[in-house]
Amino acid sequence: MTQPPSDTSLGLFLELAEIPSPPGQERAVADRVLTELADIGLTADEDDAGSSIGSAIGNILCRLPGRGQGTPLFLCAHLDTVPPKGAIEPVVEDGFVRNAAGTILGADNKSAVAVMLAAARRIVEGDVPHGGVELLFTPKEEVGLRGAYAFDHTRLEAALGFVYDQAAPIGEIILGAPTQKSLVARFHGRAAHAGMYPEEGRSAILAAARAIADMRLGRIDDRSSANVGVIEGGVARNIVPEWCTISAEARSRDPATVAELVQEMLDSIAFAASTSDCTVETELEHTYAGYTFAADAPVVALAAEGLRRAGYEPSTAFSGGGADANVFNERGVPCANLANGMIDIHTADERIAVEDLDSMVEVTLAIVAAARES
Repeated sequence: MTQPPSDTSLGLFLELAEIPSPPGQERAVADRVLTELADIGLTADEDDAGSSIGSAIGNILCRLPGRGQGTPLFLCAHLDTVPPKGAIEPVVEDGFVRNAAGTILGADNKSAVAVMLAAARRIVEGDVPHGGVELLFTPKEEVGLRGAYAFDHTRLEAALGFVYDQAAPIGEIILGAPTQKSLVARFHGRAAHAGMYPEEGRSAILAAARAIADMRLGRIDDRSSANVGVIEGGVARNIVPEWCTISAEARSRDPATVAELVQEMLDSIAFAASTSDCTVETELEHTYAGYTFAADAPVVALAAEGLRRAGYEPSTAFSGGGADANVFNERGVPCANLANGMIDIHTADERIAVEDLDSMVEVTLAIVAAARES
């Protein structure tokens, strides 16, 4: 296909997607965003958050000053992706953008980045009146919303905001997302030759396995889930493993359930260590807080109005995942997460329809127009 112009949502997305940007390594894609903003005629500011969170960049904030009355709003997207397992070669096939190289595409969240930039260009070049629009681009969202947490939210002039970070058909508005806590447990046993002196060893992997087997994992109820996602341990098959580390999480829209699940995990870990004659060290981290909106909350109503104006029937749902929206809601700045059509994110089958990229630009402009009139 003929390469689309770089100032279109598709052209921008194709450019951004092929730039690898795993958490902490977002510099190249950030520079492309800064170049695009400058070409539009906008000035951006990058904070110093990178040095404190282990990223090559800080948070990038760009302000389009209001031109008339209305509700000022902000749009937020993250520049990092989950780490790709190979090259990223975005192609358009049958109306969808995919990665021809067999790893993630990065639609999460570069599709939102492209939409925000394309909408900003339309606003500036079309001299579109608005009540104030701010664009925020964050690093290290995929590893605990760290960029957003490091951002000084008092710098925002906006009264409310939106992220486009839900893999679902356009029209869906997220009313709530969970609280998440993460847990790392490191079991310490005793190494020994597995064939000659196994009775002298104390298997840290066995202790970890006993702990995991005792945990409630998977879907707990319609608001909660728990998972052990990483197990690391051992040095060779013929050595009783001295060390084993597990990484786990619990999440729920009910904070009390999160606390209950975490305590159960800690109890299972401690019991398994003691019965295996091992010791264990644990680290518990509050990853992010959950939130719930009423169906008639102003930020939800504004999103719904924008969607209707763009030709979509709004619907509402709850998410099992976190997004930068969690951070802003925790800090008292209403921020709604809107679905933008991403499919199979974080997998080699990740894709997004070209039509949805264009449509989200129209949704954005419709929300900006509705905010001006609110």
